[in-house]
Amino acid sequence: MQSVKLEPEEQHGRYSCTSFAAGTSSLAERSLILASADTQVSDEDDGGGFRRLLDIVASLILIAVLAPVLLMLVILIIVTDPGPPVFAHRRIGRQGKSFRCFKFRSMCVDADARLDRLLANDPVLKLEWQNGHKLACDPRVTPIGQLLRVTSLDELPQLFNVLTGSMTLVGPRPIVAAELKNYGRYAAHYLRVRPGLTGLWQVSGRSSTTYRRRVAADVLYVRSRSFALDCRILLATIPAVVTGKGSC
Repeated sequence: MQSVKLEPEEQHGRYSCTSFAAGTSSLAERSLILASADTQVSDEDDGGGFRRLLDIVASLILIAVLAPVLLMLVILIIVTDPGPPVFAHRRIGRQGKSFRCFKFRSMCVDADARLDRLLANDPVLKLEWQNGHKLACDPRVTPIGQLLRVTSLDELPQLFNVLTGSMTLVGPRPIVAAELKNYGRYAAHYLRVRPGLTGLWQVSGRSSTTYRRRVAADVLYVRSRSFALDCRILLATIPAVVTGKGSC
């Protein structure tokens, strides 16, 4: 199974589904995206009980199977950089509801204060942060944190978000409230569904793509979402994680 490759572009204020479909890995996938490009997901419909049941079963199985790995990572984080191994950050979910998004801590414990100092003293870093809400070479990231990010292991605690229903397996990446303005008139698309543990953006280069393309990926996923597309994304996530493609 080849990874899904999506190349969005914006034309006259609209994100082009044709450009996304042209870069996908199979004719069936291109047809799927183009055929469902104009569909809308209502505020009341987030995939129904079947999707929720799959989320519960899959997250329970993955948590049980990965329990030894989770425990090992907790120990490594505490030993190499004393402090809480997991942190919860407020993100915006379906219908604009705020929720606590869990991640393994990959930064130093005083990351926020250090960021303020960095941005105050370096205009170049400040501009980089304003453009994408991240730094290419972030000095706040710990050595073990860098490994967690490259392998995406830092996101494993989000399985508990999936289990509790604040997230789903496949969907847009969870964002902070300040980022919602970057979606402009497409913000409603993001708010229609629950954020996902993986999604089109993650299998399309992740941090190697621009934020504008990330927005396009989220918008087109909501317009094109289906069980078949979710399965393709889940399968494409495996090589993306193994190779660290586009990871931050």
